[in-house]
Amino acid sequence: MTPVEPLWRPSPERVAKANITRFMAGHRTYQELYDWSVTHRDEFWSAVWRFCGVKSSRLWDAVTQPCEGVRQVTWFPGARLNYADNLLRYQDSEPAIIAWNEAGARRILSHRELSQSVSRVAQALRASGVQSGDRVAGYLPNIPEAVVAMLAAASLGAQWSSCSPDFGVQGVLDRFAQIEPKVLFGTEACIYSGKRINTLERLRQIATGLPSLKQTVVVPMLDRHPDLKGVPHALRLEDYIAFYPPQPLRFEQLPFEHPLYILYSSGTTGLPKCIVHGAGGTLLQHQKEHVLHTDIKSTDRVFYHTTCGWMMWNWLVSVLATGAAIVLFDGSPVAPRPDILWEMAARERVTVFGTSAKYLAHIEKEGLDPASNFDLSSLRTVLSTGSPLLPQSFDYVYRSISANVCLSSISGGTDIVSCFALGNPIAPVYRGELQTRGLGMRVEVFDEHGKSLREAPGELVCHPPFPSMPLYFWNDPEGTKYRQSYFERFPGVWRHGDWAMVTNRDGMVIFGRSDTTLNPGGVRIGTAEIYRQVEQIPEILESVAVGQPWDGDIRIVLFIRLRDGQILDDVLRDRIRRTIRENCTAHHVPKVIVQVKDIPRTLNGKVTEKLIQDLIAGKSTEDWKVLSNPEAISEFVDRPELK
Repeated sequence: MTPVEPLWRPSPERVAKANITRFMAGHRTYQELYDWSVTHRDEFWSAVWRFCGVKSSRLWDAVTQPCEGVRQVTWFPGARLNYADNLLRYQDSEPAIIAWNEAGARRILSHRELSQSVSRVAQALRASGVQSGDRVAGYLPNIPEAVVAMLAAASLGAQWSSCSPDFGVQGVLDRFAQIEPKVLFGTEACIYSGKRINTLERLRQIATGLPSLKQTVVVPMLDRHPDLKGVPHALRLEDYIAFYPPQPLRFEQLPFEHPLYILYSSGTTGLPKCIVHGAGGTLLQHQKEHVLHTDIKSTDRVFYHTTCGWMMWNWLVSVLATGAAIVLFDGSPVAPRPDILWEMAARERVTVFGTSAKYLAHIEKEGLDPASNFDLSSLRTVLSTGSPLLPQSFDYVYRSISANVCLSSISGGTDIVSCFALGNPIAPVYRGELQTRGLGMRVEVFDEHGKSLREAPGELVCHPPFPSMPLYFWNDPEGTKYRQSYFERFPGVWRHGDWAMVTNRDGMVIFGRSDTTLNPGGVRIGTAEIYRQVEQIPEILESVAVGQPWDGDIRIVLFIRLRDGQILDDVLRDRIRRTIRENCTAHHVPKVIVQVKDIPRTLNGKVTEKLIQDLIAGKSTEDWKVLSNPEAISEFVDRPELK
């Protein structure tokens, strides 16, 4: 067999300067380091704490202490720290936040200015009665004020939860009404894809639907003096903080497992699950991922295209603890020009560029060649997540973005506000493969009997405990929903719901969600295997494949969205089937291929396979509430081709 050649190898100089190289002292290889990290759990996580310089007012009595329940241990009992204190440890004039929006606005806040802004908002929150354990919510675009409000809340020990303005009123209330926030930050308007979106009426309805609110703070975006009549307890941000000049911040010193974030994960029925994450676990896990796996240093500028409603926003903000600058972008990633993000990356000398797999596939289809049009010489790392990064997208990055970047496809989720598999800055990059499993995370792939697999697909699992496991679900006092969500399939082992494979290089391949894995003729197929072939066809913009029960078996139904002016005819159908058959197997070939104008996607841009599967099966679902384009679902109901 011809050996597989990597697409990229780090230079000896890069390996020598990497943070992880210093951390590896005593371990000759990365694999030795990984093995030690999962077999000597307590030693590893305490080493990460010290290496990353976690700031605390009191050290721990022990790294872990056994406890009852699915989490198995209490982490770092006795330690006292504050998440915001760690992110605001730098007080210099270097940039902390560089913010762009699609309308061309650019703002910079230094570390010192960020701390001063947080101080003013923290004082105002304290005056509003916010204290440790209370909830503060944000209905905000990806702007500096969202970061400031979160850090101010965290400095007091309050819990932060946010949704972006593309969430509809009911979607926001389904989330925030459960957690009963005391203060809500919102805005009166935003711009997306060149259109002004008035959010003031939505904000009024949201605030009215939250009887727990004591204050609604409005951050003006397009109108300095919006009419706030009818918005309960409303003040402009400028007026809210008017009487509070900057002063030294007071950080509540709290236990390692003090609640910090509430994130949301939609189930197939009922309200979204409210997932509570701890301050210490979030901080320590993110520090490991930023410093060791992404090689972030204080001189870096780190960008991730995200909204405040996606966990990658929380991940990005934690970068501040390294001293690096974070780069925010508010708006459409392809407006006003399809290459706007690359112009921003070049002008701001971005060193770490994060985005979604769908974005990279989209700009390749559009023929963008950022390397030819912009100076991307500062770029060192490209990150991708949200869905599996297709092999051809690996080729595209090295051909059209930069031949000298560590391309790290990363995978984790809202449930752990971090990653199970991600990058390794001192290792090669192989086409279609995530480089490594996360240090300290005993990640495996199980077959249906719980047997560990290698070079074969199965369920992605992780053996607990690990610090970023949720503390609990809101309104789940017995932990029943928590246990059912992750531990019901393999007792005592976290089942994440991804269909994956560990390679013989100790990398990973993610095929898609295991609950939407296709099973025609008893052969399990990950949807990403089909997308890899279909989306190479020039006429096709995007696709989604689902399984439909049929004659006692499962048949594959493929929905495709074509470029303007293209029509699905028998010639194209045959080419699609031939491409899949020649590059996969006959089992992968869809029985039915249907053209649609649009494909339902979540507010974070993810295609919703499970929703489509339920729709064509005639099942009742409320998942449309989390869609950015709910009108698209009509094309998947009562299709004559599916009867």
